[in-house]
Amino acid sequence: MIRIVIAEDQEMLLGVIGSLLNLEEDMDVVGRARNGEEAVTLVYRLQPDVCIMDIEMPKMSGLEAAEALMPEGCKVIILTTFARNGYIDRAVKAGVNGYLLKDNPSKKLICSIRSIMDGKQIYSPELMDVSRDSRLGTEVLELFDDSQTIDKTSNGPRNKKGSVRNYFSAIIDKIKLQTG
Repeated sequence: MIRIVIAEDQEMLLGVIGSLLNLEEDMDVVGRARNGEEAVTLVYRLQPDVCIMDIEMPKMSGLEAAEALMPEGCKVIILTTFARNGYIDRAVKAGVNGYLLKDNPSKKLICSIRSIMDGKQIYSPELMDVSRDSRLGTEVLELFDDSQTIDKTSNGPRNKKGSVRNYFSAIIDKIKLQTG
């Protein structure tokens, strides 16, 4: 059973995500928090496998909470509506295992939770904040699309596809900076 804590400041969304995940036979929402501080407290108290949290919450953001939980061992998935500069780099440094859009289909969240429990890192391509200092070539960031996840430990062609996508994104971003 995958034990989950959810942190979301919008009460209706908190309830919907919790109910959705509780419908899965292998998932159990053991705690719900309305801000980052509550999330950290619940994770330390309940010892879940995964904490899913909104990136922007009162008292402590999802990224601040992820940083506080880094040594804890709980896998963290950040959910967001908006892509903001610098968030992806900070999420990677905080050891976040997933970084997803809220408007993705619910099936994608459920599949991502299972993939993360299998040791993968899942980042929505739409949220990839292309680094301006060309570190993308050296960062280990995994992407997923509608049909696949990429295994962080794999040296196979699927991992290379993600790296190539990262390089192209960095090149396009640099071209925009120079011509814009």
